[in-house]
Amino acid sequence: MCDTFVALGNSTRDGSVIFGKNSDREPNEAHEVVLIPRATHPKDAVVACTYIDIPQVRETNAVLLSKPFWIWGAEMGANEHGVVIGNEALFTKVPYDKEPGLIGMDFLRLALERASTAGEALDVMIDLLETYGQGGNCGFTHEMHYHNGFLIADREDAWVFETAGKQWAAEKVREVRSISNVISIGDSWDRASEGLVSTAVERGWCKNTKDFHFSRCYSDFIYTNFAAGRHRLCRTNDLLHNNLGDIDIPFAMRLLRDHGAEAGEDWQPGKGLTGAEVCMHASFGPVRVSQTTGSMISRLTPDGDVHWVTGTAAPCTSIYKPVWMAAGLPDLGPTPKGTYDEATLWWRHENLHREVLRDYATRIREIVPERNAMEAKFIADSRERTDASPEERLTFTTLCFNQADQAESQWLQQVRNLPIRRHRPLLDKMAWRKFDRMTERTS
Repeated sequence: MCDTFVALGNSTRDGSVIFGKNSDREPNEAHEVVLIPRATHPKDAVVACTYIDIPQVRETNAVLLSKPFWIWGAEMGANEHGVVIGNEALFTKVPYDKEPGLIGMDFLRLALERASTAGEALDVMIDLLETYGQGGNCGFTHEMHYHNGFLIADREDAWVFETAGKQWAAEKVREVRSISNVISIGDSWDRASEGLVSTAVERGWCKNTKDFHFSRCYSDFIYTNFAAGRHRLCRTNDLLHNNLGDIDIPFAMRLLRDHGAEAGEDWQPGKGLTGAEVCMHASFGPVRVSQTTGSMISRLTPDGDVHWVTGTAAPCTSIYKPVWMAAGLPDLGPTPKGTYDEATLWWRHENLHREVLRDYATRIREIVPERNAMEAKFIADSRERTDASPEERLTFTTLCFNQADQAESQWLQQVRNLPIRRHRPLLDKMAWRKFDRMTERTS
């Protein structure tokens, strides 16, 4: 489960394009942030995607990816030309191809590597879909199959691209837009596959062409509703429209940390057997198995782009750090796996995240003021590096990562010393004990 949004320059405070996404995966499905440089490939080369090999292009762009460690592709990412993409799982009436093929995360990375504009990225994905289709298991420890939706943006334009098997529709974004785990395109679009409407009519999903509505005709009722994608889509859409003209990086951070309109000071993420918010927290039960495991925000301008990544789970307990693609990434340790490893950034943060969950309402208050102040300073200091060299920017990025790591280590000790005042729900406690056992955690 995921949520992705974009605000074009006519809707932001400073005229930049702002894009953001939370990636929701299994609680122990560690994310990594990687930077892959531009490359030239020999003629007749192939690229090994998650499950299948396909022909490689002669040149691939440099890409910044936030990805599950075991997948070749990515949940969200950017390229050197200022193209950004996020994907969403969509549950449809079209049968899923369970044989190994291209999965949504592969489409995303391939488009970033091969396109220089949002429009080109859309064309790349359409061509890949019509050539190879989409299929294969997308789950880490639990097999999961779905189709995909994408939000694609660059410094000027953005597109929503939603699929059901080999059928698809694309809608050009005019000001702000969000997508979630539900087909969001209805009875109007800018581009579509040739058989989109006729297939629905032939299968009896609508009476005739005038009755056609992509979301209503193609959506699988049960999975779409239990994934709560429509609820989250309405929430992000409301927040975006209520802040038109005032959208900036701090707003994007608040949006991706949102726990819903009803979340007060005593809110706890472990309540209930159903429900999911933008900042998603896993808990007990078959429909609460997803956790926000990575988060990314991009500010795109003609003068250059800055990407803000957590590199860790649960954005409410994480710190966003700035990255410039031309400058590179600091050493983030070895690639994380599905078991605990103190040497990796993602798993070190899990100590703090999971400790906060023991009494969320009390313990999150220990973090929020310093977290917000640190991010505000990072944002202000990043503006002073508009004309800085790549070396200077990398030094600053490294400093931000180090300061965030140190702060999280201090917060861990602080929250461990706090008495438990509000005990978490028993079923939530049981769920996280199981998640912890699966990691073979040692601390």
